[in-house]
Amino acid sequence: MHASLAVGGQFLMGSDAPPEHYQKPQGFSVTLGIEDVAEAERVFHALEEKGTVQMPLQETFWALRFGMLVDRFGIPWMINCGKAT
Repeated sequence: MHASLAVGGQFLMGSDAPPEHYQKPQGFSVTLGIEDVAEAERVFHALEEKGTVQMPLQETFWALRFGMLVDRFGIPWMINCGKAT
């Protein structure tokens, strides 16, 4: 199966693997750059449902909000809401 997800005017596309070729995702993260703090919080909290938070969504020296998690399907995510430069 194939999927296409529209996110803010861009597309994230993926496909599954037959069971005999499945490998646990590792060595990457899907990163979303979100401009609005409230939207970054909404997306992060939706992805964390039944997932595992690796770094809570918080302010950092480079971002108004940044957080890392693995969603319920085992996909690693980074959510970044950068500061104005």
